[in-house]
Amino acid sequence: MCARLAVPVVALTAVFLIASPHAAAQCSSTFTQQFNLERCHFTSTGDNPYFPLQPGTVSVLEGEEDGAETQLVVTVTCDTRLVTFTTPDGATLKVKTRVVEERQVEDDELVEVSRNFFAQCRETGEVYYFGEETDLYENDEIVGHEGSWLAGEDDAQPGLVMPGTPLLGSRFFQEVAPDVALDQAEIVAACLTTEVPAGSFESCIRTRETTPLEPGAEEFKIYCPGVGLTIDSTLELTEQSRTSCANDRGDDAQGAEARSRRRR
Repeated sequence: MCARLAVPVVALTAVFLIASPHAAAQCSSTFTQQFNLERCHFTSTGDNPYFPLQPGTVSVLEGEEDGAETQLVVTVTCDTRLVTFTTPDGATLKVKTRVVEERQVEDDELVEVSRNFFAQCRETGEVYYFGEETDLYENDEIVGHEGSWLAGEDDAQPGLVMPGTPLLGSRFFQEVAPDVALDQAEIVAACLTTEVPAGSFESCIRTRETTPLEPGAEEFKIYCPGVGLTIDSTLELTEQSRTSCANDRGDDAQGAEARSRRRR
């Protein structure tokens, strides 16, 4: 993989668009925004090395953020969520997504819990983001839900959270929820060796995340093969564990992905 990532950025971007026909249909402001999701068969578990969807995986990231000691616990839960939406081309899809919970604590006080919905395209290995439910906390009480969105509601569409083959220079929207969530990512480095408290990892990639909703704001993240998110801005992976889900029967147990292709 790293040898491929050594070629020029312009060529890499072209390879991403041509070699992965399911990934990119149209571009907006140089970031891919629409995807040919109709050609995907989705699964709520996934083996994308940079964004594995393995139920029972718990990742703990810690560090200092805005002057506060922060802990972020990311859990690939045993839960799934069915999301129904209509693509820009008029196809109605029903996708069984995996629920990934994020719990953020600052100075020993819970500040946010979000339930995020992901699924992997079997044909390409790409992982898509279908929405999130967010609870914001103050003094152990929920005070808001800012940032919540769901594909199929209020013109929101799924975004691409991780390509099947992450190529240097690739740009894509991770969230497509107008006026609510429009995070976009660019792969800015590859073949990195990353050392964090949880260990040393090779062949990692770095992304730069921005959003038109907050001009000038940016975040950098590092993803490593077999681990996933390893560095989130100032937070570093301190531990990761995996347990099995006794109640997770997989996609095929419930009829796999229920898909409807009614054209309007």
